[in-house]
Amino acid sequence: MGHITGLKCKECGKTWPKEPTAACAECWGPLEAVYDLDAVRRTFTRDAIAGRARDLWRYAELLPLDGEPTVGRGTGFTPLLAAPRLGAALGIRDLWVKYDAACHPTLSFKDRLVAVALSKAKEFGLDTVGCASTGNLANAVAAGAAAAGLRAVVLVPVDLEAAKLTATAVYGATLIGVRGNYDRVNRLCTEIADRFGWGLVNVNLRAYYSEGSKTVGFELAEQGGWQLPRHVVCPMAGASLINKVDRAFQQLTELGLVEGRPYSLHGAQATGCAPVVRAWKENLDRLPLVTPSTIVRSLAIGDPADGLTAVATIKRTGGRAEDATDPEVLECMRLLARTEGLFAETAGGTVVAAARRLAKAGTFDDGGRVVLLLTGHGLKTVEALSEKPPFSTVIDGRLEEFEDFWAARGPEGAPAHAQV
Repeated sequence: MGHITGLKCKECGKTWPKEPTAACAECWGPLEAVYDLDAVRRTFTRDAIAGRARDLWRYAELLPLDGEPTVGRGTGFTPLLAAPRLGAALGIRDLWVKYDAACHPTLSFKDRLVAVALSKAKEFGLDTVGCASTGNLANAVAAGAAAAGLRAVVLVPVDLEAAKLTATAVYGATLIGVRGNYDRVNRLCTEIADRFGWGLVNVNLRAYYSEGSKTVGFELAEQGGWQLPRHVVCPMAGASLINKVDRAFQQLTELGLVEGRPYSLHGAQATGCAPVVRAWKENLDRLPLVTPSTIVRSLAIGDPADGLTAVATIKRTGGRAEDATDPEVLECMRLLARTEGLFAETAGGTVVAAARRLAKAGTFDDGGRVVLLLTGHGLKTVEALSEKPPFSTVIDGRLEEFEDFWAARGPEGAPAHAQV
């Protein structure tokens, strides 16, 4: 059971009760869950956590439920993997990846957020949930709602990747395509939440939903031997994840579960949609107006709700923000796969490419542990790598044909993997 006491506006500081609400009614600022940390301390210890189920609910005291979770058993606690071959290629001495492409049930970190949001929706007695999505969230909401017996209404840009559309519709959700980009979809969902009173996870349930991202930070600490990594490179879409990893680190430090050592959080975006990166690089006091134009659809949010907070988080932690071009994204998806055997979607390629730029700039020269957050599986965005069939050759199935092909490759034989 969690120890949430209410919601607090991050802008004006006004407190609000635990209700499904999109923003502060006084200043329209974003809301954040508040916890009774004295109550948390009584049960939230390293030993207690170690004995719990290996999913995100092992951190229940710092998640915004009043009762037991009803969605998301088995979600989270994804692998934290050493990546020495990728590190050698990028020039990073101590490189690790947090592989949420293995997250249950829909292979992205959004499963964490949905587990929290839908559990809270059931506490509120809601029977219909939904979201605005660039794909991964649509999959997670549809799957979570099916498992929880809730009705799901999901709105996405009409030109979303085919795999993400199929992996939403298969769960029986009402899937609505909207002509336009994500920002238009999100505005419509705000109006729908107000009109129908449904639980739209990234609108009127956002204060609860976003808390699920903290579990990435909790796991980084626990899986790292209860030590914080020196550097974390985060993908930024709505830009909540980087802020919630920071909040997780702060809460663990305040509770005494980790030593308060310096850490730097770095943000990654695609060049074709990089409002947060531009604001950081140009030292702007507001986000620039951006119309997304990139293959990295999962990060293509031109008006990120938590963008300015992300800029502040990056600055305060001594981090940096970096973007990556679409060709760099594709190159680094392949690089990750060929060095570590891990397939990440275009957002993962963005993180790897941004980390390479950061490494070249000397960002990681202190030698501390660097963790890349890979938030979704590559099977979700196969179109990005599928301009032509990936065969090294095509033969009729006779041994002599294979022998001729193999001999033509020279004394070294065929490469380890076919070109994709």
